[in-house]
Amino acid sequence: MFRIRDYRHLFGAQLVALAGNGLATVALGLLAFTLAGDKAAAVLGTALTIKMVAYVLVAPIAGAYAGRFNRRHVLVVLDLARAAVVIALPFADQIWHVYLLVALMQSASAAFTPTFQATLPDILPNEDFYTRALSYSQLASTLETLLSPLLAAILISYINFHWLFVGTAMGFLASASLVVSSRIPDAMASGSYSIADRIFSGVRTFAATPRLRGLMGLNLTVAAIGSIVMVNTVNLVQQHLGRPEADVAWLLTANGAGVLVVALFMPRLLRRYTDRTVMTTGATIMTGAGIAVTAFTFGTSGSWQWPTLIAIWTVIGLGSGAVLTPAGNVIRRSSAPQDRPALFSAQFSLSHACWLLAYPIAGWVATEVGYTITWAILAVLATIGMTAARLCWPAHDPEQVEHRHPADIADPAHIKDATQTADGYVHTHQLVIDQLHRRWPTKSRQAIA
Repeated sequence: MFRIRDYRHLFGAQLVALAGNGLATVALGLLAFTLAGDKAAAVLGTALTIKMVAYVLVAPIAGAYAGRFNRRHVLVVLDLARAAVVIALPFADQIWHVYLLVALMQSASAAFTPTFQATLPDILPNEDFYTRALSYSQLASTLETLLSPLLAAILISYINFHWLFVGTAMGFLASASLVVSSRIPDAMASGSYSIADRIFSGVRTFAATPRLRGLMGLNLTVAAIGSIVMVNTVNLVQQHLGRPEADVAWLLTANGAGVLVVALFMPRLLRRYTDRTVMTTGATIMTGAGIAVTAFTFGTSGSWQWPTLIAIWTVIGLGSGAVLTPAGNVIRRSSAPQDRPALFSAQFSLSHACWLLAYPIAGWVATEVGYTITWAILAVLATIGMTAARLCWPAHDPEQVEHRHPADIADPAHIKDATQTADGYVHTHQLVIDQLHRRWPTKSRQAIA
């Protein structure tokens, strides 16, 4: 599959952009400390909140316009915009400068990521290749989480941290050059939808498609338990357990290793099991880990605590990888090519909305009332998400769905192979929500329009 030149170049673009983004994350934290001193955590927390808000609000709008422009040009412009913003960050000398530049950079990222994701199915129409590409993308994101802080730590031993922003900009410029050298097919025309329709079409499709409603529940589970890892690891290791800073990195590495293992084995798993089986199993594992870490807070201190936490963080990583890696397959099955950018944008936005809910709980509630109540709340949220996914996404989820169109269907050519009945036309094909199929057929209601 790496013999496919266009995929090879796009994957390389993702790798260098992720590396640059990882360096920027470390540099941004150091910049916040330089500008705000002991208030750096609040500044960084606000910057991350701005990032999530940008992801939630900008991604659907970007998806609505993605089909109107040459996608290769869009990706290159967004990479150049991110490089320009990053170069400006070292010159920020006011907190509001940081907030403004972060908003601009993350808005560009919110437009870049779903557009990039939507190109992969067009470049890799073979389902097995596409499944592998999803695994490699998850693997790349995991390696970025593990290796970028290490690379940054090595670099700042020899250079001022401001030079990390230069490294980030170089990563975005390298990404742009690789995108330029690839051949990305233009998005198919998205019909007569208005801009407002296209902005909200992805969300409506999520609401109308059973498997996508299930995916939303899974997003909630990942965010609820994942926020424990992202927000509470530092304080848990250093304040609660009194362990050194290096152990923070080891605990995060254990979590990343779990994601890594699942990403490597995902193509093999999906040849044996359905997307639903793998993903709901992953959500169940994560929920169980959330309950286990809540129970951990009731234990007495002892040598058992550290290996137990490493095991729990690894299991959370395993479950997270099992949920996130096949998500692109589910979106691909649920969309026509011309509507795919809108669905990837909706997934990007809605999943980050779940994180926007979970982050404050993991941070603010834990600060006020402690880990036990906080993690119990997050475990309940994870259980709700996992249960909703199992209920919304039927175990029997065929590719071909029988459904009925009314007699006055807007596109007669669509029903050329259908059987005419007293109240319309009945036929079977791979069903996605679009202008001709506005709702999902059920046993009690077979009509879809």
